[in-house]
Amino acid sequence: MTMMQWFLFFLLVQVIHFLGTWKLYKKAGRQAWEAIVPIYNAVILMRIIGRPWWWTILLFIPIVNLIMFPVIWVETARSFGKNSTTDTVLVIVTLGFYLYYLNYAAPVTYKTERSLVPKSAVGEWVSSILFAVVAATIVHTYVMQPFTIPTGSLERTLLIGDFLFVSKFHYGARTPMTTVSFPMVHDTIPGVGIKSYLDKPQLPYFRLPGFQDIERSDIVVFSWPVDTVNRFYGLDDGKYYHKPIDKKSNYVKRAVGLPGDSLKIVDGKVFVNNAPLELPGRAQPQYSYIGTAKGGGFNAKNLYDQYKITNLSFYNSTQFHTQALTAENAERFRNHPNVASLERLIADPGQKDASIFPKGNASLGNRDQMASFYIPKAGATAPITVENLPLYKRLIEVYEGEEMGEQREITVNGTEVALNGQPLTEYTFKQDYYWMMGDNRHNSEDSRFWGFVPENHIVGKPVFIWFSWDSNGTGIMEKIRWERLFTTVGGDGKPVSYFIYFIIAIVGYIVISKVIKIRKAKS
Repeated sequence: MTMMQWFLFFLLVQVIHFLGTWKLYKKAGRQAWEAIVPIYNAVILMRIIGRPWWWTILLFIPIVNLIMFPVIWVETARSFGKNSTTDTVLVIVTLGFYLYYLNYAAPVTYKTERSLVPKSAVGEWVSSILFAVVAATIVHTYVMQPFTIPTGSLERTLLIGDFLFVSKFHYGARTPMTTVSFPMVHDTIPGVGIKSYLDKPQLPYFRLPGFQDIERSDIVVFSWPVDTVNRFYGLDDGKYYHKPIDKKSNYVKRAVGLPGDSLKIVDGKVFVNNAPLELPGRAQPQYSYIGTAKGGGFNAKNLYDQYKITNLSFYNSTQFHTQALTAENAERFRNHPNVASLERLIADPGQKDASIFPKGNASLGNRDQMASFYIPKAGATAPITVENLPLYKRLIEVYEGEEMGEQREITVNGTEVALNGQPLTEYTFKQDYYWMMGDNRHNSEDSRFWGFVPENHIVGKPVFIWFSWDSNGTGIMEKIRWERLFTTVGGDGKPVSYFIYFIIAIVGYIVISKVIKIRKAKS
């Protein structure tokens, strides 16, 4: 829906509210006109039902308002003496239109001294759970979101089994675009296996102000731009289903290229604006190596402890292959008494891989060698030709067209490019784009394979590892990576755990709370 369509919808809701409540406003000692003034009418309604004015804000927060509207409907009915279970059920199943009956037909009286305390233990539990969900949804959507590392694409910096807190406010929280969704889940309801949202209606993209921009080499969580699924939630009709932006799968990679940069890859190394990419101290790029062994064999535990080698496979009795090895560990492994030779695998510069962006004959090279290309920046104008069209076609048609509510189609006739039938010789980009890559260069599904990440797909910044689980450990105590608990994601040097300080803070809070409680009891 466009902004104009949403505005008209908002006005329609105000009219519906006025027609169904104006007499109730009068019975509560207010004026009828107060029921139709947008926002003001909600503030007055909070006074009528005895709730704080800031509940009005919750009515305008997507997803949260899905919980708040039924609560307000029920509270309004109870403010006029309709407290029975039947009344509660009727007001919810009629989507609030039961209030029309109270407004025009039922002989109701406003309860000026209505108790706001739930009349049963069940009611108290329901009330507590509802507002716990509201609070958690606000935190999850606008402040901090938990995230799990599922793959080793950022191995050494982030490990498989790390549980992160991802900040939404560093880069500015992206407000939900999917308006009808199950709270605090992504695209699937856990345990049920069904879709957690409705595709429509959709809100336009909007991002709250952040207090920092994405910097080169930042680790970033984002919605996977090309996320489409086949056989979506039991559907098997051969079609691909495009998810809304905020329901696409979340990925975590390193932003190696920023808007306006020119980027290329030479022998597996990233160059930005013709200079080698500078990585933070904790970043450790890894590559695949091929080697030749001599007599004696290898001790698997020794390989992991000394060289962090987790995947070693032999082609024959002497030749072997290993993945995810840093340059430092590779140099040390070369000196192993049973290693005759060890060389990093590097694809040839003349080799073109059809799976590399932008795919097929237009491929920029291979995973280790990519020709120089420009990363679009908002407000920048780039020439559009038949030759460079594959780089920017999806951006113009989908990211700046379809996903922003505009249908676009680019066609090519000989050497002429057209957008919706009009000649297209240059294009001014509406948003920023980023190039994301994993540190595990030979084991990362990243921008090399699917291209640019639009600014409206940015989710947040990982800031904290609160738990880490090693599935290869032999016991519970060994499976928990104690040294990674409560460590920061960014920074240089070896991560420092703040777990002991967390425990001290919890114990201190419990002791202080107990002392305060005892003093209050004595007084």
